[in-house]
Amino acid sequence: MSGPLSGFKIVEMAGIGPGPFCGMMLSDLGAEILRIDRADKVKADAGPNPEVLARGRKSVGVNLKTPEGVELVLGLLEKADGLIEGYRPGVMERLGLGPDVCLKRSPGLVYGRMTGWGQDGPMAQAAGHDINYIALAGALEPMGRRGEAPVPPLNLIGDFGGGGMLLAYGMVCGMLEKTRSGKGQVIDAAMVDGAAALMTLINGMRQIGFWKEERGTNLLDTGAFYYDVYECSDGKFISIGAIEPQFYTVMLAKLGVTHDDFPQQFEREKWPEAKVKIAAIWKTKTRSEWCEIFEGSDACFAPVLSMSEAPEHEHMKARGTFVELDGVVQSTPAPRFSRTPGAIQGPPVNPGQHTESALGDWGVAPEEIARLKSNSAIA
Repeated sequence: MSGPLSGFKIVEMAGIGPGPFCGMMLSDLGAEILRIDRADKVKADAGPNPEVLARGRKSVGVNLKTPEGVELVLGLLEKADGLIEGYRPGVMERLGLGPDVCLKRSPGLVYGRMTGWGQDGPMAQAAGHDINYIALAGALEPMGRRGEAPVPPLNLIGDFGGGGMLLAYGMVCGMLEKTRSGKGQVIDAAMVDGAAALMTLINGMRQIGFWKEERGTNLLDTGAFYYDVYECSDGKFISIGAIEPQFYTVMLAKLGVTHDDFPQQFEREKWPEAKVKIAAIWKTKTRSEWCEIFEGSDACFAPVLSMSEAPEHEHMKARGTFVELDGVVQSTPAPRFSRTPGAIQGPPVNPGQHTESALGDWGVAPEEIARLKSNSAIA
């Protein structure tokens, strides 16, 4: 294993979306992740798992409806630095694996909890998804064009940016603090909290009067004609973000126009008119033609690439941002470290794929593994 988290051991309760993303992030940076999957999900003939979020860890199939299965997990946690789980509040407690029980057995455990609404509050027990969490946090309403409905930004802000990545950050902070205090603690990572945190800049601009609550009329929400995406003559799109005056000047020069043609950079009331005018210019050439003119300049320009196109761009290739493993194109570990680089530690794991070998690696004796199998506590 390599990476700055090499040597840390974390138990991951198998889940969906943001929980596995947190596990992937920690694994990519060197942590040893042992995933606890449901025993009834284990398939002896399972083929390669296409779920990239499950890469880089080992999995054991455990029947948590048995006392032996619960005791096994508690024993594993005694050897772990952290635990991550993404169930509704109260589920881990009902399983007998709540924070009070786990921290009593392992006082130095960093217990990470991933939910949408948080561990408490009037909506804590309600079902929800990314779109709901970012809506409540005030992050969805500002996204969209003027006069149109808000546009959900995939599930990037709630599930991943404000969820899984927030939990990964919390886990690392918790484990760092533990090196000083020797004590564990509970990390309550809620997507509503994370989405609200991601909105800090915009909220600040709103409160000083720089950001209007009318959607699509501001600097960063497609209101400004120099910060938007535009269609080219071939139906493909480019992005431009020439906010600073010096970059705005470069944009105008490369478009073949002058400040006299577009003097309205800071005149909001004239932005709609300028947007129509500049859109017509962008539509006079193909995306490739604009790339030849703009790429590498200070105009703050980039082509809008599809998911299949992005790995083929020369910059992304030079950076090695994407890699193909077992026929699956996926992102490489981020961020990058000069002395302790992270690495993809293995392909996506199937539930229970390493039950016996992984338990052995974590110090469970062969006779104990045999006993657990005979009691149907493990797959």
